[in-house]
Amino acid sequence: MKTATNKKTISKILIANRGEIACRIIHTAKKMGIKTVAVYSTVDNNAKHVQLADEAIWIGEAAPKESYLRADKIIQAAKDSGAQAIHPGYGFLSENADFSKLCNDNQLIFIGPPASAIEAMGLKAEAKIRMEAANVPLVPGYHGEDQSVERLKQACIDIGFPVLLKASAGGGGKGMRVVESLEGIEDAIAGAQREGLNSFGDSHLLAEKYLARPRHIEIQLFCDQQGNGVYLFERDCSIQRRHQKIVEEAPAPNFPEKVRKAMGEAALQAAHAIGYVGAGTVEFLYENDEFYFMEMNTRLQVEHPISEYITGQDLVAWQIKVAAGEPLPISQDELKINGHAIEVRLYAEDANNDFLPTAGKINQFIYPKESSHFSLDYDHGIRMDTGVSSGDNVSPFYDPMVAKLIVWGEDRDIAIRKLKNALHQTHITGLISNVRYLEKLVSLESFSQAQLDTHFVEDNAEAIKTSGTLTEHQQRLHQIFAAWYLYQQRLKSEDEQKENRKDKIQSNDVRSPWGMKTGWRLNSGHGDPIRLLAPEEISIQIRPLPSGSYSILFAEHNYILQAPNISISDSTSNQQMLTLTIKGSDVQANILDQSIKAQVLHSADNIQVHSHYGTSEFIQPPRLTMSDSEEENDHGLHAPMNGCLTEVRVQSGDEVKAGDILVIMEAMKMEHSIKAPHDGCIAEIFFNQGDLIDEGREILSFVDENEA
Repeated sequence: MKTATNKKTISKILIANRGEIACRIIHTAKKMGIKTVAVYSTVDNNAKHVQLADEAIWIGEAAPKESYLRADKIIQAAKDSGAQAIHPGYGFLSENADFSKLCNDNQLIFIGPPASAIEAMGLKAEAKIRMEAANVPLVPGYHGEDQSVERLKQACIDIGFPVLLKASAGGGGKGMRVVESLEGIEDAIAGAQREGLNSFGDSHLLAEKYLARPRHIEIQLFCDQQGNGVYLFERDCSIQRRHQKIVEEAPAPNFPEKVRKAMGEAALQAAHAIGYVGAGTVEFLYENDEFYFMEMNTRLQVEHPISEYITGQDLVAWQIKVAAGEPLPISQDELKINGHAIEVRLYAEDANNDFLPTAGKINQFIYPKESSHFSLDYDHGIRMDTGVSSGDNVSPFYDPMVAKLIVWGEDRDIAIRKLKNALHQTHITGLISNVRYLEKLVSLESFSQAQLDTHFVEDNAEAIKTSGTLTEHQQRLHQIFAAWYLYQQRLKSEDEQKENRKDKIQSNDVRSPWGMKTGWRLNSGHGDPIRLLAPEEISIQIRPLPSGSYSILFAEHNYILQAPNISISDSTSNQQMLTLTIKGSDVQANILDQSIKAQVLHSADNIQVHSHYGTSEFIQPPRLTMSDSEEENDHGLHAPMNGCLTEVRVQSGDEVKAGDILVIMEAMKMEHSIKAPHDGCIAEIFFNQGDLIDEGREILSFVDENEA
């Protein structure tokens, strides 16, 4: 291995990013005794990465193009702070060759590959040509300059359907469309071009054969300035939605050693062909013991922690050392695979609504107490990398990823068990997340048996939906927990009101019902019934009994709860988290003296109950409902999320058919097409292309064909 030359000093790093990856870099920099500078937009002024850094500099408004994509402001911030180097993280400017050059022109170390390497792999079409010359296997496809609709259509015909259209400058699933036939191909081309232009400033597309059942395998590699290179084995990233990964694991299960070696060497061959330096990932499609080059990400990947776990290496530390001119710390022969690691990405998104991103305040973010953060912990083997805490907001301006949960075990079975337990202990309230979806997914037999390919999510959609479904008896028990919690909250509120009354009735007789704080009422139950939506409305009446027990009446069942056996502990009152243990009996339900434990989380009108049975979510309906005049009608189409209106395809007075695309919105790097619910006519459009729209706002008024 070649040794260091022209080593540079890095004592302060500016991080040109935000959120989890910025916190991750800060963690390693502190361990290395390096000071850090954070940059932030207006909405990130109190973000965790700002709090963790040694200093922070404001660079603009919330929209990325006004802040995190402003290379000039970031360069100036680095100069003003005295930083010698800039770490771009991932996303934003991390794969921007012009930014890399700008750093170099301003005598700043760019902690990443040289601009020439970024350029070589930045445009997928040109990258395919380079890889073909380097004898790296490719998927058959079209990478030409002619981007006319007719030429792209002909390319798809020549390749043979199905075909994958992909933004040449893209990544992360943006600007991608699967085309099954000529029908709808023009919309697919236009959509992919538009996403490519909006996300990367380039509408250029390539087309390639869409493999039927491939696995998505990627190689983590590292090269230094002395020409040394190693690969840190592979990751399986086949479980995806919207062409974006949600579950990754290393090493890839059921992966032949000879293929591992061949793929690793092919990845290094690709890197050496472009003079690569630093951390990079070469992605392949793998099917029937054959693999094909897909693309190279010239940066650190979101899923790098699982490679860190199985190799015991801090890849961010490697990045900093390589950027300073040091050689790689170990050789290929010294790298060994240790155990198995799995990462799941926790997103603010609605898995029941086509994984539509959500935004808003995180009221509670609770995760396993034994979790480490950004570092390797082999004792517990649980790591939670995140840039948010309870009370923080998920902004519609940025990616909706909240955190990464990473587990490590001596083998895959142990890692899966740890992952299930860790997910069961992880709760996000205040907005919709994919935590429970992931918990169901990793509990599937098909996941345990590693039946992996890029269609896993679609193929297992129904199984994921029904996974962990509670029995009627288990649902009833969860309803009791939710009702009991709300009942206690009601009593607490009434007691507080009593304390505030000057004319409070005092009683020294502990046996007197007038002095009890149990909610006892003469000849009646306490107050109104507890109402829950689950999803149908249920009514639960809780009545204190003279014996000190409680009667819980609902669904034609009467549970008797023994007061001495009811315990409430509140170890995390600031998070409104209760652990209840209830002993009860119900002859009709054949529950005799059964003891059950659960956690109840309450956020606004949402109530979550978690037990070893699984999870239930309830809505507490308001006491007063909207009048008919206040109810939302169906004559308007509303924004399903906070976002930007990127395209308006209709005008006032247009007649449309059911399913026609009316407008297209983009939020959190995702496009969403809003379609006509039925035949009708456009009455009025309230926003223009480029406008930012809040969730729930009416975009246009729509008149039913029968009313037009």
